[in-house]
Amino acid sequence: PTDVNWGGKVHGGTVMKWIDEAAFVCASRYCGKDTVAVFSGGVRFYRPLLIGDLVEVEARLVYTGTKGMHVAVHVRSGDPKGHELNLTTYCLTVMVARDGSGAAVPIPQWVPASEEDRRLHAHVRELLEIRGRAPGNRLPNHLL
Repeated sequence: PTDVNWGGKVHGGTVMKWIDEAAFVCASRYCGKDTVAVFSGGVRFYRPLLIGDLVEVEARLVYTGTKGMHVAVHVRSGDPKGHELNLTTYCLTVMVARDGSGAAVPIPQWVPASEEDRRLHAHVRELLEIRGRAPGNRLPNHLL
């Protein structure tokens, strides 16, 4: 009951929590360290999640800087009796690896392997360039 509104749809904040948790698992598994979200952008809610829907949250690494990892998260949902899940939400989250004291630490560079990986990697580079030109909206160099 706490995850849905009066209209029977899942709260956007609940979906964002799932996105954050999936990005954390993806980034932490990649680098073998604790990670924390430092930026989430491009959040797009395409359609509502309804009570009783089956929900799939997919997170994949698409870019790394020296300490930051860009994780694309897709949320899909649909009728559990059906065979199709539709995209409901998308978000790009930047996670940073950290040590026991909370300081950001270097991570291994990720190299795109497939054509789709290369397309996603190039897309993130374009976003970083756009963000770099926006006044007051620049990410620190270690995330680039």
